[in-house]
Amino acid sequence: MRVIRKYANRRLYDTEQSRYVTLEDLRSLILEEEPFRVEDAKSGEDLTRTILLSIIIEQEQADGEAEVFSNDLLEQLIRVYAMSQPLPLARYLEQGTRLMLEQQKQMQDQWQQAMRHSPMELMRELAEENMRFWQNTIMHGGPGKEDDDKSS
Repeated sequence: MRVIRKYANRRLYDTEQSRYVTLEDLRSLILEEEPFRVEDAKSGEDLTRTILLSIIIEQEQADGEAEVFSNDLLEQLIRVYAMSQPLPLARYLEQGTRLMLEQQKQMQDQWQQAMRHSPMELMRELAEENMRFWQNTIMHGGPGKEDDDKSS
């Protein structure tokens, strides 16, 4: 697991690559499914969760149209924390999000499969075959020309 150290100056240091990184770099690691742990450089305390929340906040602020956490949802989450016995929300959200991502991936795979066999794709493949045929015909002097050359 890759270790990222957070220093007092709030900079993040990737110990594997020996360089400073940004939250965007860590976001890229997440998208690449590269596991990492963020720890305080002095105490060794695990700060991963805090950094992940920072990445989410940065993402929410960067793209207003793709916000995941509406004000209403955030208010409801705060109410869950205030309950005397909070709901097991984390597990529910993890499973629901995992299911949603798997279904999204399946839909993308099915769409790509369907597009590969679409009429336009079939026409493209036929055009490529025709192009290869004509290139071979022009370069070799005709479809049967190779056989004539070999018999001479």
